[in-house]
Amino acid sequence: MEALGLPSLYTLRISHSNSNFHKQRLTHYGTTSELSSPQLRHSHRTHHFQCGAIRMMADTEDYELKQMKDMNAARKRWEALVREEKVKVLTPREAGYAIQLSNKTLLDVRPSTERKKAWIKGSTWIPVFDVDDSLDAGTISRKFTSFVMGGWWSGVPMLSYDRQFLSKVGEKFPKDTDLIVACQKGLRSLAACELLYNAGYRNLFWVQGGLEAAEDEDLVTEGPEPLKFAGLGGLSEFLGWTDQQRDAVAREGWSYRLLYSARLLGVFLIVDALFLGAQRVISYLQELRSH
Repeated sequence: MEALGLPSLYTLRISHSNSNFHKQRLTHYGTTSELSSPQLRHSHRTHHFQCGAIRMMADTEDYELKQMKDMNAARKRWEALVREEKVKVLTPREAGYAIQLSNKTLLDVRPSTERKKAWIKGSTWIPVFDVDDSLDAGTISRKFTSFVMGGWWSGVPMLSYDRQFLSKVGEKFPKDTDLIVACQKGLRSLAACELLYNAGYRNLFWVQGGLEAAEDEDLVTEGPEPLKFAGLGGLSEFLGWTDQQRDAVAREGWSYRLLYSARLLGVFLIVDALFLGAQRVISYLQELRSH
């Protein structure tokens, strides 16, 4: 389980055994009227807190396992769509030629976080998944888990399916339209192709590898950042520790190197300042206790 980035079942067993231990202590002390002592009230609160933690961990584990199973099943369906040529495959360069010479429409299904950084000139943007802004307890728990398990480094937000995706596409394009479907890496666009095919669209083209695989001359782009950088985020982007940025450094030379080196130095200085500040606070608190 830990290899999959999920909570260990051993941890769940330990937490569960601790909660059982508190149950036994409460039973041993007798009736609920005896819970008036501070020690027993603390034990009772600890028991409820641990039960809540166990439920949250179990719910998160079940959700992650379900997501993995669903993804594996979806990959098999998507491979079948391509294998049976229900969806035609294009490279980014072929997609560029098709847009310029055949006036085919490029449907950009990326989330807003990627679209606002860079996009294909003349493309139509209808995200199949977009940033989940829900604030219910389950979503907040999954957002926290996603952030802790690597979101802070990659900057990838938690996304949710747009239930109006098909209706939005239907408003703009009849079902006989030639649609070139693209996302940043090529995975979400396959999911969109499956939805569109099942809805009756038969002239579908999938950009293999996504827009990230495109070279500068393949597609006419717009936006404040290079197309290859649109899917980057988090601390890895800030420090320049991604393959796309390393390639850019190799091409651009010292200007990029100095920029990312300065950022890395800044991070070290901030961490050092926080560490020294924490030491001073601890020292101050110890002096207050000694008086």
